[in-house]
Amino acid sequence: MESLRELYKVGNGPSSSHTIGPRLAAQAFLKKNEESPSFKVTLYGSLALTGKGHLTDKALEDVFVNKDLEIIWKPKETKEFHSNALLFTAFDSKDKVQDEILAYSVGGGRIIYDNEKDKTFESEDLYPYKTMDGVLDWSMQTGKSFWEYVFEVEGEDLIEFLEGIWKVMKSAIKYGLENEGVLPGPLGIRRKASSYYVKSKTMSHSLQNTTKLFAYALAVSEENACGGKIVTAPTCGSAGILPSVLYFMQEAYHFTDNRIIRALATAGLVGNIIKENASISGAEVGCQGEVGAACAMASAAAAQLAGGTTKQIEYAAEMGLEHHLGLTCDPIGGLVQIPCIERNAHGSVRAIDAASFAIVGDGDHFVSFDETVRAMKETGKDLPSLYKETALGGLAKFAKKPTFRFG
Repeated sequence: MESLRELYKVGNGPSSSHTIGPRLAAQAFLKKNEESPSFKVTLYGSLALTGKGHLTDKALEDVFVNKDLEIIWKPKETKEFHSNALLFTAFDSKDKVQDEILAYSVGGGRIIYDNEKDKTFESEDLYPYKTMDGVLDWSMQTGKSFWEYVFEVEGEDLIEFLEGIWKVMKSAIKYGLENEGVLPGPLGIRRKASSYYVKSKTMSHSLQNTTKLFAYALAVSEENACGGKIVTAPTCGSAGILPSVLYFMQEAYHFTDNRIIRALATAGLVGNIIKENASISGAEVGCQGEVGAACAMASAAAAQLAGGTTKQIEYAAEMGLEHHLGLTCDPIGGLVQIPCIERNAHGSVRAIDAASFAIVGDGDHFVSFDETVRAMKETGKDLPSLYKETALGGLAKFAKKPTFRFG
């Protein structure tokens, strides 16, 4: 199981798989072929189907800014290994192929190259326990909590990394609350975070809290939709849930940054377990792997901040994921706007509710977190591809949407 540095990544939205991943792969390919005057990038499957709405072309153009670049879209051709595939080709001055490599953007900004695919999902063995049951057993034996397990494995220098992550998360909220106007793209969706935050000031206590949570989650998600700087938590499309919950709880209960960093560690562990044993890629398992995973992470973080035991924290995480099982990924027009932004807002409230429910009880429950992760993985396999980020089914099919041409 990999470091949390591979889960929490700072980048520009709107999609970890469609913008952050391709951008990183493009930068690596360009560095390897700096002398080549021209390049071609061929996008396949889901990456081609929703790449226009996810600004994949802009991410590539930003990298190859001083080069001749041709982007080929092949939405009807899917590579067997993963639906988010892209082929990089470099040419010399006589248009002769100098280099070529096939890459897969598998979610969370991670790139796997075709010649490495047989090694895929083999753990780095950084974490000795890769399931929640294993970590719970360790906790029972040592008396330590999840965040202590993370720091024992990764070392105290992870604290500085997480402090940087928290700083970016807070900045995304602050920028999102300040910025107004219409989101980019043909849908004409107006930003709501600022108005929600202002309206919360005049509301009664309970409604004020809920509306603030909405505002914070909307702020990050709207920044993401505009290509702003956010943290994958665990993905761009679900980046608003964890920051909004942590920001709300720090503001409401005056938690120190140290306690927020510990909560980030616990949330990251939850996300890592899902990533290791199932998937956080909307192209693989639908939105249950993005918003569902983010809600599980935020639920665990909130339960820990509220003083929950390890069993209560595990229960909160399980609920956060369980109640998103089967959630489809059906962005209208391939844009990370509808229903993505609202799902972040509601996911943040669900996370608080899951933590509250777990804290009230003793942590005993019927379905374990690991069982729910396995169920999510199987559900994702059974979902038809049109419900997994292709924008071919669900809301994307029946709602009015723009039509992008593949150039």
